[in-house]
Amino acid sequence: MKPRFSSFSEFYPYYLSEHSHPLCRGLHYLGSSLVLILLLVLFISGQWQWAWLLPVVGYGFAWIGHFFIEKNRPATFRHPWYSFLGDWVMLWDFISGRQRQNT
Repeated sequence: MKPRFSSFSEFYPYYLSEHSHPLCRGLHYLGSSLVLILLLVLFISGQWQWAWLLPVVGYGFAWIGHFFIEKNRPATFRHPWYSFLGDWVMLWDFISGRQRQNT
């Protein structure tokens, strides 16, 4: 049975617990960063036919972390919107120093 959350603030601690391995988090950071770079390239170049790569790159790295490192099911399957937001909040927390890589 999947946990129910009434807000993102309730969901986020659960989300972090599903990303406890530093390598899994690192793969999420890599995928999210590559998405931002790819998005910038698409804006600059106008080559929007490559936009299909955005979810492949973003979710590809994240799901490798879940299936092969954490050995759990990505939260995206149960909580797609909260999970999508969680990826960006977790990246921001890491960049801003609020979330250390090894926690």
